[in-house]
Amino acid sequence: MSTTILVASLLTIIGAATPLLLAALGELVAERSGVLNLGVEGMMLAGAVTGFAATMLTGSGTVGVIAAAVAGMAMALLFGVLTLSLLSNQVATGLALTIFGVGLSALVGSGFVGSPVAPLPKLALPGLSQLPIVGPVLFGQDFLVYLSWAMTAAVAWFLTRTRPGMILRAVGESHEAAHAIGYPVIRIRYLAVLFGGLMAGLAGAFLSLSYTPMWVEDMSAGRGWIALALVVFAAWRPWRALIGAYLFGGVTIIQLHAQTSGIINVPAQVMSMLPYLATIAVLVAISAGPWRGRLNAPACLGVPFRPAT
Repeated sequence: MSTTILVASLLTIIGAATPLLLAALGELVAERSGVLNLGVEGMMLAGAVTGFAATMLTGSGTVGVIAAAVAGMAMALLFGVLTLSLLSNQVATGLALTIFGVGLSALVGSGFVGSPVAPLPKLALPGLSQLPIVGPVLFGQDFLVYLSWAMTAAVAWFLTRTRPGMILRAVGESHEAAHAIGYPVIRIRYLAVLFGGLMAGLAGAFLSLSYTPMWVEDMSAGRGWIALALVVFAAWRPWRALIGAYLFGGVTIIQLHAQTSGIINVPAQVMSMLPYLATIAVLVAISAGPWRGRLNAPACLGVPFRPAT
C-alpha cells in the first residue's frame, strides 16, 4: 500500500469515526445518569441542518457549529421535559424524537439541498503537519476531530475522578438512594441529557460542515443508532467508545474500498449494509458471550423517577 493510499484511508477512518464518537460520548453520559435517549439520530439531523443553514446564512463555520450544538440541546430539552418532568416512556419518546428530527430536518433543509459550503478549516500546525503520514493524520484535522479526542479524556476523567461525576453515576445506579441523601436527581438528569444533545448536535455539525460539507436529507444514515450501539459495546466506558468508534469507522472504509476496487463482486447495497451488520453482530456477541456479565449497565437505566412529595 502506497503512502498516499494509507494516509487517505486513515483520514477517511477518522472522518467516519468522529461523528460516532461525539454522539456516543453524549449518550454515554446521559445513560450513566439513568436516562435512555433513543433520539440520537434525530438530534444529529437537527444539528446537521441547523449548523449547515447557519453557516450558509452567516458565512461562518464557527456560528454553524454553535448553532448545531444549540439545536441538539433544544431537541434534548424537549426529550427531557417529556420524560423527566412529564414522565413519558423514555423508549417511545426517544423513537418519536428521532422521527420528529428526520421530518423537521427535511423541512428546514429543503431549501439547502445540494448547496455546498466551505468545509471547516484544518488546524494545521507549522512543521508538524508536513511530517510524512503522521503529519496530515494527527496534525491536519479540524477542530471537531480534536474535540472528540479531548472529550473522550474529559468524560473519562469526569466520571471517574470528580465528585460531580460520581454523583451522576450514583443517580444512574440508584436514584432513590441519591434522592434520599439530598441529590437533585431530576436536575442532574436534565444536565446529562442536555450534554447528550450538545454532543449529538456537534456530531451532526461534523457531518454537514466537514465530512460532507453540504446538506443532504437524512445524511446521518443511521449513525445515531450505531452510536447507541457503541455505548453498549463500550460497556459505558469512554475509552472503549473511542476504540469502538474507530473500529466501526474502519469497517465503513473497508466496504467503501471493496466497492471502488471491485475486490468483491456483490451489489453495492449489500456492502453498504456491512457497518450495520457488524453492529448487530457485535451486540449479539456481547449479549450472549462471556462478556455479558461485564456490561455494567446503570441499574436505573430507563427507569422513571418521581420525587416523593
